[in-house]
Amino acid sequence: MNFEEAAEKALAFREERDWSQFHNPKDLAVSISLEAAELLEVFQWSGADLEVARKASKAKEELADVAIYCIYMADRLGVDLAEAISDKIEANDRKYPVEKSRGNSRKYNEL
Repeated sequence: MNFEEAAEKALAFREERDWSQFHNPKDLAVSISLEAAELLEVFQWSGADLEVARKASKAKEELADVAIYCIYMADRLGVDLAEAISDKIEANDRKYPVEKSRGNSRKYNEL
């Protein structure tokens, strides 16, 4: 399944349950933030284990929740998510040219 098919499946799931009536931008933004916090929780107390491989399935589940709510938000706002991602990558490409940023974690204004 590609991303477009997954997005369509997520939207169909929501429509079958008539949940779009509850998906206003504010509540979707809250839900994205909450699910992102649950993803972060996977790494809580992991110490030096930065990968937390034993919790990969939980991270996958939480990442999917974040993505689904992002799909719902994009749909609600009329945003073409693929186009928005492409536009953002192009903007980041201008801010972080390869010759200055490769292997460097500094922010664009510090390069």
